[in-house]
Amino acid sequence: MALFHVEYFSVFIFLLISIGLSFIIFFLSFFLAAQIGGTEKLSAYECGFEPFEDARNTFDVRFYIVAILFIIFDLEVTFLFPWAIVLSTIGSFGFWIMIDFLIELTVGFVYVWKKGALDL
Repeated sequence: MALFHVEYFSVFIFLLISIGLSFIIFFLSFFLAAQIGGTEKLSAYECGFEPFEDARNTFDVRFYIVAILFIIFDLEVTFLFPWAIVLSTIGSFGFWIMIDFLIELTVGFVYVWKKGALDL
């Protein structure tokens, strides 16, 4: 049994080239880029905290709620792409299952909206 198969030689070459290019690009950007902290780098993040403060500050939970809701609804919408591709082959049962899913998604969105979780 050979230790290195000929079929994987091109994958090995690709891996070596990608690792080499990664190191070259990383070190070139480190040495050639300006390492000056401007006002934009030192300004407050989207969450409202200064970047270089005490890490034990209280954090507004609304930022987490909006982020989690975005991830939930974004991931649920990604189910639409495979459904749209196979829509002609799944028939009316698959169509109505997805309509039910979209109705539940809409009801959940309206509920979150009415509860004020999206208000900042």
